Amino acid sequence: MIKCIKCHQVDYVQKAGIIRGKQRYLCKSCQYHFTIPEPISKSRNPHHQVTIIDLANELGISKSTVSRALRGHSDIHEGTRQMVLDLAKQLEYEPNPLAHGLLKNRTNTIGIIVPEFRHYFFPAFIIGAQSVLSKAGYNVMICQSDECYETEVANVKALMSSRVDGFLVSVTSQTNNFDHFKTVMRKEIPMVFFNRICPELETPQVVVDDYHGAFMAVEHLIEQGYKRIAHLAGPSSLQLSKNRKQGYLDAIQKHNLTIDNELIIDFDLTEEKARIYANHLLSLPNPPDAIFAINDPTAIEVMILAKSKGIKIPEELGVVGFSNDPVSTIIEPQLTTISQPIGEMGKLSASILIKALEEKIIRNERHQLLTELIVRGSSVRE
Repeated sequence: MIKCIKCHQVDYVQKAGIIRGKQRYLCKSCQYHFTIPEPISKSRNPHHQVTIIDLANELGISKSTVSRALRGHSDIHEGTRQMVLDLAKQLEYEPNPLAHGLLKNRTNTIGIIVPEFRHYFFPAFIIGAQSVLSKAGYNVMICQSDECYETEVANVKALMSSRVDGFLVSVTSQTNNFDHFKTVMRKEIPMVFFNRICPELETPQVVVDDYHGAFMAVEHLIEQGYKRIAHLAGPSSLQLSKNRKQGYLDAIQKHNLTIDNELIIDFDLTEEKARIYANHLLSLPNPPDAIFAINDPTAIEVMILAKSKGIKIPEELGVVGFSNDPVSTIIEPQLTTISQPIGEMGKLSASILIKALEEKIIRNERHQLLTELIVRGSSVRE
């Protein structure tokens, strides 16, 4: 006797024809049509991802019927639909969004490429961007380039192979060849650069006012009475480094202080190099009485080193950073810094990308967000 595979009744099951060479049954108790599934092979590869074809073969129906049943098409009998859903659950079937997306030439996936995860900025950006992308129905694939140009190129290729619909990108400190991004543009895949941009590419850009932020930082130090102000700058390959250095220089010139190139050092943004160059500055015969750092992690390295040398902050050395990293409020004294709206930058970048995808128009537009000087104990003289 045949037992209904849904309600498990025996007395109400009758034959209901042959479908694709397999006997079909109808349970009059629950009005459920079914075939007897073949025993699932014990030798099935545990790493094999179940497909629509697997479901169709198990049930003896066409893959198009399975597909329509999974998507809830009205032309599929409720009994058949339930049979497909039950087996899909039993076999732990998961839809393949890439295969489905290829049919529509869309994957609803965005690639985000960042140069590093060691510091607060890029994770905070991703959180902001993902909050917007998720609400719009997009998944996110995140790649980190580890400040390596070759890894960045490989990341772009990997995301393109995954058929992402668009890119959010911040380049590495080594990037001075943009051919891999030009390939993305030739394929007309929308791309938004943020924070670390490619000035020579005509793509949307989202940045903060790095120049004005640096100018405010240095002018604040001057107003506190510091006169020999050094600048630990970022790599000259980055536009933001150039903008912040120019803000530093213009503030020095505005207040008729002397620009001393010995006090300006470009470096690769690693903590190790920050310590080396901070030590160099503080060991000069005529050391600086203040340091404006390219970012907060650099400024914090300066403060740690100064303390180890017995240099009093802010009495003997004023320090100002850039980015308002949460650690800036933990160190003692707390770090004066330039706050930038990182979460807003992520949300805006994502919104611009979504708009480009919906309108199928990539506009060359530049968005510049405001910065704010946050004054704390590392720079305020009594």
